[in-house]
Amino acid sequence: MKYKSLRLRAGLIAAAVVFILSGCQSGGQTKGEGDLLSQIQQRGVLRIGTEGTYSPNSYHDESGELVGFDVEVARGVAEQLGVKAEFVEAEWDSLFAGMDSGRVDTVINEVEYSEERAEKYDFSDPYTYVHGALLVAADNPEIAGFDDLKGKRSAQNMTSSWGRMAESYGAEVVSVDTLTQCVELLTSGRVDATLNAETAFYDYLKQHPEAPVTIVAMTESTTSSLIPVKKNNPELVEAINNALQTMRDSGELARLSEKYFGSDITNAE
Repeated sequence: MKYKSLRLRAGLIAAAVVFILSGCQSGGQTKGEGDLLSQIQQRGVLRIGTEGTYSPNSYHDESGELVGFDVEVARGVAEQLGVKAEFVEAEWDSLFAGMDSGRVDTVINEVEYSEERAEKYDFSDPYTYVHGALLVAADNPEIAGFDDLKGKRSAQNMTSSWGRMAESYGAEVVSVDTLTQCVELLTSGRVDATLNAETAFYDYLKQHPEAPVTIVAMTESTTSSLIPVKKNNPELVEAINNALQTMRDSGELARLSEKYFGSDITNAE
């Protein structure tokens, strides 16, 4: 009887231990489990989704090296986290799917806030402040401002905030993947306009001064680039904010902005 009693007691204790452990695993996560910052630090790598075709934010130079403002910002953030930056290139439409699947930890590619994105992601503090711009063919007299977009065709990436802005003014959105495609459609007369960040247009016109296109309007307000992470990772958001602040305080953010845009767009003032 005594042996039976001891065996029963041991069984109950074992069952209790299993219950407690399973509760820790399912009901409340153990430290580090589901904590993306810890996973990144243990891995030693921050995996970053980026386009690689969006100059001057993320593109390949003449030697084929991935460069750009957002690329260097991403490397700086990774350095501040004490890990290496690893870039995963994909078309814009699939970048967030890569984050959802765990293929990348974040997307650093002029990402802006939207209520739809906020349902799935948390965001860092802003690190740029940019006006939106409206680009048309140089010989187009019909569009002088955003209100003139009603009933017109605008070349846009279907999932970008610029596409949503064009639709809000009544434009019909024509899907494209790159800014080069936008300009090709403009100059061939297949679309009437395209909206994008002023910095993207400035860079394109710097590279193609002969392009028969012109900026006819700018938004009064600015949009900001943010770094998104999956929800419920406050430690990672805080670490990224600290990294950005360190880069801002040291003047690194301003230096990178001057390098790629010709002006400092990292300050709200």
